[in-house]
Amino acid sequence: MTEHPAQSEPNASDHQVDHRRGASSTLSRLTARLESSALAEAPRELLREALDATATESSGTPAAPHPDQRVFLDSISVNGFRGIGRKARLPLTAKPGVTLVVGRNGSGKSSFAEGTETALTGRTARLDKQRGEVWRRHWRNLHDGADPRVEVRLAIAGDPRLSTLTCAWPGDDVTAPEAEFRRPGHGRQPFAGIGWERALNDYSPFLSYADLDKVLNGRPSEQYDSVAAILGLRELTDADDRLQGIEKALDSALKQAEAERPVLAEALSALDDPRAVRALAVVGKAGDPDFAELDALVTALPDADEGRLRELRTTAALTGPDLGVVGAAVDRLREAVAVLDDVRASGAEDAHQRAELLAKALEHSRRHQDEDTCPVCGSDRPLDEAWAERAAEQVASLRREAATAREARTGLRDAVDAVRYLVTPVPVWLPAPLVDPWEEWQACRAIDDAERLAARAETAALVLADACAALREEALQELEKLDEEWRACVTRLAGWLDRARPAYTGRPRLCQVRAARKWLKEARAELREERLRPFEDHSQRIWEELRQQSNVDLRSVRLTGSEKANVRKLVMDVSVDGTEAAALGVMSQGELHSLALSLFLPRAAAPDSPFGFVVIDDPVQSMDPAKVHGLAKVLHDLGETRQVVVFTHDTRLQRAFTNQEFPVTVLEVERQGGSAVTVRRVTDPVGQALADARALIRTPNLPPVAMTHVLPSLCRTVLERAFSEAAWLRLHRAGMAEHEAEKTVAGAVTLMDIAALGLFGDPSKKTGDVYRELRRRCGPGAVDLIRQCQEGAHPSGTSMSDPHRFVDDIKAVALTVRKPEEGP
Repeated sequence: MTEHPAQSEPNASDHQVDHRRGASSTLSRLTARLESSALAEAPRELLREALDATATESSGTPAAPHPDQRVFLDSISVNGFRGIGRKARLPLTAKPGVTLVVGRNGSGKSSFAEGTETALTGRTARLDKQRGEVWRRHWRNLHDGADPRVEVRLAIAGDPRLSTLTCAWPGDDVTAPEAEFRRPGHGRQPFAGIGWERALNDYSPFLSYADLDKVLNGRPSEQYDSVAAILGLRELTDADDRLQGIEKALDSALKQAEAERPVLAEALSALDDPRAVRALAVVGKAGDPDFAELDALVTALPDADEGRLRELRTTAALTGPDLGVVGAAVDRLREAVAVLDDVRASGAEDAHQRAELLAKALEHSRRHQDEDTCPVCGSDRPLDEAWAERAAEQVASLRREAATAREARTGLRDAVDAVRYLVTPVPVWLPAPLVDPWEEWQACRAIDDAERLAARAETAALVLADACAALREEALQELEKLDEEWRACVTRLAGWLDRARPAYTGRPRLCQVRAARKWLKEARAELREERLRPFEDHSQRIWEELRQQSNVDLRSVRLTGSEKANVRKLVMDVSVDGTEAAALGVMSQGELHSLALSLFLPRAAAPDSPFGFVVIDDPVQSMDPAKVHGLAKVLHDLGETRQVVVFTHDTRLQRAFTNQEFPVTVLEVERQGGSAVTVRRVTDPVGQALADARALIRTPNLPPVAMTHVLPSLCRTVLERAFSEAAWLRLHRAGMAEHEAEKTVAGAVTLMDIAALGLFGDPSKKTGDVYRELRRRCGPGAVDLIRQCQEGAHPSGTSMSDPHRFVDDIKAVALTVRKPEEGP
């Protein structure tokens, strides 16, 4: 009978499936609850904005592996690290199941576990516990001259090829590795930049003996955080952080504005000014200030002297001509006048007319070449070719002179326009001393003569600029004398207004934010209890398997406090023979060890964890035989949906798997001289079935039916397990969710269906397709072997001349097909 992986979590119930969906849709579930609540619309809208912002921010962060793209371990290679010298490789099967890595103490087992944990997290539990000089100086292996290096090959659901995480230490600091991640289709990049940090922290897939001790003996807040992280409520915490930030800003602004009011009132009361009295009446009054009244005092300053103050401020703001700009424009104008005078003196002004006259004579001579006399003067001098050539040269020269004249006239016109452009209109209001100078300046626009314009503009600009400067200085001095103290106070009052107006305006929003946070706190507490219940149930189920003969009952697992509370902790309620007690006070070391496993394994096996593997180092310490028996059952159940890799030197755990007939892969690690570490496969589910077949052959005095029916059935089991393993790996590489892959594999009943899944990932492939692929990969004899295994189930059975050779051939086929060929 084929052993198919289970289709759900160990002893999983509907709440675990809901948990898988819940954490990925926490925001949508909370939004639905929000829309059906009685919360007022304003705080409800604040919550919507905070939740939307959290969702947007999450979508923009580096993508951690998703639970539907779980990561499994394919192999671990280590050299120069801890107890391993030259490169040693630990081969694994990247699918759910239990693998025991056994070997004596010092064989190098833990170096594989610690190397993997360090490559993925940058740390190990032992490093955290042993930060002394001995560890730091001797973490490198002295038998290998190369730099320490760990290479972890990973299978990610949906990827046809394996990814590789390479970790090396160019220096002597074990805490400063350089890790590079290479994923097919994504290139190479530093592992720290791919966004796995939070998932590795929340769903740590590593458990060592030091970790077990930390689970129970760590700080209460760490225990709380380790469990709270897997409940899928981080988005709500992030949303609350946003609201808290808004609340803090609004509350701080309001408190600051309130704190400044007495100081401002004291400054206003010190002034003997009616405006200060009015401002003090507003600022010193209890409640929200009248900002309209204060705005009027700061901007309009209503007072009996307002007219005079307005005139002074207007005068102080007046600006006359810019003498530098005017001077440059006048200089340009005078230069243009001089240029035009030079042109006139040179005769260039007449050049155009002379050029046109000669051009017409030249044209006439070319039309009437037979004339012997000049058409203008009547002389008998012929207009021959020599004359035409001289005339053409003279026309060109005269036209160049004419162009110079045009440029001079254009330059003069532009210079005149530039000066006129600088003459600004008379302002609507002017102090009396400026009226005449400004009108004189304005009159320059009507002057046509360039020389007169230059002289008058220069003089008028100088007079007006001097007059403006003198009046402006007088106005500023008078303003300073009249308004110095009030202006200083107004500046202070205006600054307070800029801060106080938004602070008091935000008071209603502050109340809305507090209402939103209160509602979110209550909703989060309800969701936390709802999400904690499956975790608690899973822990209790594990404890029931591990407790065996213990009289301690685990009543409940609770979180007290909140994520930001100074006092927050994980509470474990236990009872001894029905009497309530404190867990840490009444439990033995073995019981505490088992309780720590009961807390860790649900966290590592949380449906929302993106890691399909769990690495456990040395979990059997302090356990009596009964608890080891229960641990094997727990690990077997966990192996239905997780790849469980357990490192142990204790042979009891392997015996517990064997005694309960649980399928398990056993790898033995041996360390020889020079830290040369080798890994040998002792057995696995396929090997177990092969061992059963060989044991049958070696049994004496068997009835004939054992060879014709039982042996083919056992060999069929070997092939079914090999094809099932290949099928799961193929479906995982194709991106199928684990529960769907398990369901698909379990649904393949016949050997041909299972073979089609393993070879193609498609159970509907025809028998002929399966046979052709078997011949291609395993040779022509593979098809006959398959048929013989199938015939063993028929009444007539099957006969074989050499049972030992038959089992050897079955083994060769199984080893070939148990892993699908890697894609390109």
